[in-house]
Amino acid sequence: MIKDSPTPPHHPSHDTSRLHQAAHRAINHYLKPDTDTPAAPACDGLFTVRGDLDGETLLVNAAQDLASINVIAAHLAFEVDGTQRNIALGICRMLEGVQMLVDKALAECAQRG
Repeated sequence: MIKDSPTPPHHPSHDTSRLHQAAHRAINHYLKPDTDTPAAPACDGLFTVRGDLDGETLLVNAAQDLASINVIAAHLAFEVDGTQRNIALGICRMLEGVQMLVDKALAECAQRG
């Protein structure tokens, strides 16, 4: 059988040590990270809230988010039937209750400030 490409001749001058060094550096980079690098701050979740925000700002953003979620759930309730509709309407009712709590806390913040 005839090969399409010939086997390259072996030259003693070909030094593969640089290739091996590069491979070891890559492996060590991914499998043995540097212990000198600072670790990421520990947190329990994926998202965090900035510590420098005041309560009123947090409540305003929470109120806006709750209103948006309520609109989404209400829209969903009118797109589905049966048990799914009842679930979506239940979520709307719960959101309305939480919205009232946030609005009350926001009003108290406004009265104090």
